[in-house]
Amino acid sequence: MDRLLLENLAWPEVAARLEEGYTTVVVAVGAIEQHGPHLPLSVDALRGTRLGLEVARRLGSALVAPTIRTGCSDHHMAFPGTVTIRPSTLRALCRDYCASLARHGFTRICFIPSHGGNFAPLADMLGELREAAGPECRVLAYTDLLGFIRVWKRVAAEWGMADRVGGHADVAESSEMLAIRPDLVRHERADAGYLGGTSEEVLDRIFTEGLDAVTANGILGDARGLNRELGERCLAEAAEVIAEFFGRSEGGG
Repeated sequence: MDRLLLENLAWPEVAARLEEGYTTVVVAVGAIEQHGPHLPLSVDALRGTRLGLEVARRLGSALVAPTIRTGCSDHHMAFPGTVTIRPSTLRALCRDYCASLARHGFTRICFIPSHGGNFAPLADMLGELREAAGPECRVLAYTDLLGFIRVWKRVAAEWGMADRVGGHADVAESSEMLAIRPDLVRHERADAGYLGGTSEEVLDRIFTEGLDAVTANGILGDARGLNRELGERCLAEAAEVIAEFFGRSEGGG
């Protein structure tokens, strides 16, 4: 699937793909932030690229733009190493992506947030992104954070671990990293974090007060029991849901 990565192609190859009808481009929007004591800061950036590839393959005739690696992670700043950017910075980056890609002839740009803190900002900026892309290019974004977590819960339930899914550095996300970069997963440090469940109220508190207000180790859910097969299934199911959303959203957003 690496041949779907825009950054791996030479410009004549990009031109050829466009001529062949590869006019959809997927943009993942990740983060560099803490993911508990057992996962690296790069989780959302790495997951974004993998998820972008999985979605592009399902959409067909689609390429994957370079992942935006940093995102809105202010609520993780109590944990060392996290790098955050302002919503206005993310908006400027996404606008420039849209303007660039539309200028080359892409007619559909599909944004995928692979970090919870990017869902709401992307939803808020959609109008501006469509303006930047112009009338000949549709800009869409998958922005259902709780729906994304429900996918993880559904898959984890097949392993009897739905109660371990909390939405951050939990058994689902940790298993995805085990499928993507097993060398970066510290199995022996996997642990339980906040186990009170994920709701709009909990998310509001996290985004307002910071993640450390609900979890001391940076985990929402329980990372114990992670396994590669679960991770592959979580990635595949999430890609199916997101690709189906883009397939339904013929310019409606």
